[in-house]
Amino acid sequence: MVKIRLYRLGVRKKAFYRIVAIEDSQKASGVALEIIGYWHPSKDALEIDKEKLDKWLKKGAQVTKAVKELIDKKAK
Repeated sequence: MVKIRLYRLGVRKKAFYRIVAIEDSQKASGVALEIIGYWHPSKDALEIDKEKLDKWLKKGAQVTKAVKELIDKKAK
């Protein structure tokens, strides 16, 4: 099953995240199928490619709770 989740990058205390589509059997640092967007919490920067997100949702990908909250935040 494919999940849309956060993929942590950066260094300690300066993390940023990519929003990726990835197989749920992959470990935290696994290979992503596609990068959908990014979130940089310290700069409050959020970018999500709506077309890529819709494509994966149509294919049946499950969205994690954290990403769902970010999508809702972006919609406001």
